[in-house]
Amino acid sequence: MQKVGFLFVAIALTLAAAARSARAESYTLDPVHSALLFKVSHLGASYSFGVFHSPEGKVTWDSADPTKSSIEVTAKVANLNTFNAKRDEHLRSPDFFDAKQFPSLTFKSTSIKSLGDDLYEVSGDLTIRGTTKPITVNLKKMGTAEMRGTVKTGFDGKFTINRMDFGVAYMPQGIGTDVDVHVALEVNKD
Repeated sequence: MQKVGFLFVAIALTLAAAARSARAESYTLDPVHSALLFKVSHLGASYSFGVFHSPEGKVTWDSADPTKSSIEVTAKVANLNTFNAKRDEHLRSPDFFDAKQFPSLTFKSTSIKSLGDDLYEVSGDLTIRGTTKPITVNLKKMGTAEMRGTVKTGFDGKFTINRMDFGVAYMPQGIGTDVDVHVALEVNKD
């Protein structure tokens, strides 16, 4: 009889673990409420700012086990805006992003680790101009809300890349090599 009791406990624990891992939820990036903002030094005198608006992507989120979560984001170079049309066209040219050959920037997570207090260490592959490099971002899960029947969750993070690592090497003496990026993502539950 005792063996049967242990068997039931083992089955119950297995089912509970399966239920926890089945809690992963799918989300789609809300392009209206998401953006990738950046700043870079200009001549060492000030900063130039810009945004990639309307990013697209998917998030699979498992609150019980964040290591089973994943994030994918794509930003179209056509959606680049530095609030100056002439500069935007130059940034889309082969001198910078080369939008005709490389129309998108992408990020795909490879691991997600909880740091506590809704802060996560997200590692993944960032691809710019066809060059892929690993990066790590500390991403804060901002919260969850409902709007017009849609469950929304938000994430916020910052990181710095060296643009030279991605082949964006135009005017290294005048434009800073380090680019600070602020990621603001809002996702809709599927």
